[in-house]
Amino acid sequence: MTNSIIEIEGLEVIFIIGSNTKETHPVIANRMIKAFRKGAKIIVADPRKVPMVRFSEVFMNLRPGTDVALINGIAHVILKEGLHDKKFIEERTEFFDEWTKSLEKFTPDAVSQITGVPAENIIKAAKLYGGSRKAGIFYTMGITQHTHGTDNVNTIANLALLTGNIGRKHTGINPLRGQNNVQGACDAGCLPNVYPGYQRVDMPTVKEKFEKAWGVPLSAKEGLKATEMIGEAHKGKIKALYIMGENPILTDANANHTKEALGKLDFLVVQDIFLTETAALADVVLPATCFAEKDGTFINTERKVQLVRKAVEPPGEAKNDMWIIAEISGRIGYPMNYSSPEEVFDELGSLWSALSGISYGRIRANGLHWPCPTKDHPGTEFLYKAGFPRGKVSFTCVDYLPPAEVTDKDYPFILTTGRNLFQYHSGSMTRRVAPIEAHAGKAYMEISAEDTNMLGIKDGEAITVKSRRGEIRINARISSRVSKGVLFIPMHYGEAAANMLTSDALDPYAKTPEFKVCAVKIEK
Repeated sequence: MTNSIIEIEGLEVIFIIGSNTKETHPVIANRMIKAFRKGAKIIVADPRKVPMVRFSEVFMNLRPGTDVALINGIAHVILKEGLHDKKFIEERTEFFDEWTKSLEKFTPDAVSQITGVPAENIIKAAKLYGGSRKAGIFYTMGITQHTHGTDNVNTIANLALLTGNIGRKHTGINPLRGQNNVQGACDAGCLPNVYPGYQRVDMPTVKEKFEKAWGVPLSAKEGLKATEMIGEAHKGKIKALYIMGENPILTDANANHTKEALGKLDFLVVQDIFLTETAALADVVLPATCFAEKDGTFINTERKVQLVRKAVEPPGEAKNDMWIIAEISGRIGYPMNYSSPEEVFDELGSLWSALSGISYGRIRANGLHWPCPTKDHPGTEFLYKAGFPRGKVSFTCVDYLPPAEVTDKDYPFILTTGRNLFQYHSGSMTRRVAPIEAHAGKAYMEISAEDTNMLGIKDGEAITVKSRRGEIRINARISSRVSKGVLFIPMHYGEAAANMLTSDALDPYAKTPEFKVCAVKIEK
């Protein structure tokens, strides 16, 4: 997030797109509701009538995969109405004129034809967002998990630049992270093209810095992203995988393909807190500790570094991740002689200025937001106050392209996937909790009453859902949340795994699969 969670309560306009915030980020949603009660206007754009719609001033019920067209349409209206921030654009951006020309065809009527959102709702949303200088955008995987996810994010950035709603308090572009330390994992270098602090592996000065710190020669070649690894394993080009805290048998798109790929490996290691579906396939399972069984830091969605303290002893033979990694590294031939997580964190701060001013001592009572470059720095609640690091930033021309897979006579329904309030991710933790299972332990598919009437399907009836990649048997749930022709299946249920159906077509830049759109058919 460019801005902090506490700032949400001071927003005038909250634009939520591709996020079921109330169910998947309830703490954030509660802040939004507090803002609403103080007078904030909420805009929601989503293929489903998610719970935050109840608080919205305008709801744009768009077709899955049409986000680029919708956001370009909103920008088109803001320009036509003269609601853009001319001073901000002139002083802090470039390529504005070229980008403006690319928006000419995205009239409200044209966008309505693509998205299914009435033109008057597009205009209303544009006037609300464009008319405020205390407006924030919030999105999650409903924006990123598309073959054009990078395009979606670029259009969101364009919208913030157009209105100057960035670089100040109570504004911002705020992607909400899906798990408790996703931000921290990325910050610490768990990405294939960067070292800690997003320092690129192919930059000679960066490479030299880390070679000096770690005392070994390092490669300047980017690694593979997780989705690429599975593809290479399926081709037989990757012979071994070490999987930590992931359950790709359930969470990867086109899960049959993933299972086949893992089956072709010579050697599979899984490190996790439970014997997941993926761990069950492993040659070696390394039992790890959960968050309450170890010390360390988490960096949350707002870039806040927080101290985590061990509360209970781990069960059985479980060991903390740091100990396991250090043991394996030492046995391979590179000793990692760290005495504590604090020592690792201090090293991270010595190699990345954004954390240089943060120490365990400073965050014992309260966390600090990075960047925090010095020991007396208070932390940075919102980014870009003094300008953008690269100087002027560019508007990005983005054209609308349809999803990788569209409906046809053989597969006439659009399936989208996501989470629900009670279960979490692949269910490896929540599905072991009896009260949760008693309340939300059965797989289901949301379908509109109009579609069930047409097909003669009753509420709760078992049906078969098929895509070009697989099929599952699941119970139908008649729901007003989805529109005619759109289906929704939560991803948590291994016995009716949504990702047996989803497409593994990838965004060309981020290599993220298109979890949110695939074509399916239904059989009784």
